[in-house]
Amino acid sequence: MQKSLRIPVQTAREIEELGAESGAEFSAIANQLLDEAVRMRRCPGIVFSAGPSGRRATVAGTGVDVWEVVATHQSLAHDERRLRAAYHWLTEAQLRAALAYHRLYPTEIDARIARDEALAPSAVAARYPSLAARPAPRAPRATKRARRRA
Repeated sequence: MQKSLRIPVQTAREIEELGAESGAEFSAIANQLLDEAVRMRRCPGIVFSAGPSGRRATVAGTGVDVWEVVATHQSLAHDERRLRAAYHWLTEAQLRAALAYHRLYPTEIDARIARDEALAPSAVAARYPSLAARPAPRAPRATKRARRRA
């Protein structure tokens, strides 16, 4: 959808600088910033971080990705007591923020969890058998003659 919008000169300059740094167009950067701002307003305690896999929702002040908290929560059969124990250094509010983000944006988080599961060693070995770890070769068994000498 196209909308007309007045942007302060300094803000426009900063968006242009971000675009120059990343090689993205003004419109793409502005849309990304608006989208992230809306998501952060809807989920206080969530910020966005850049990494090798792109930008992702992160628990503010921690470096822990939302998808990691959600995947752990799912693996613990949604047991919040065990989740708190697994992330003992996070506050109750931080854990609630991650779970709330997932409730609002499940498609994004579930897709990230699925990508991570696709990289599990068993999944990679099934898809690319030539990359599977092979057992170390056994040492040759001693012959009868070698055993008699010993």
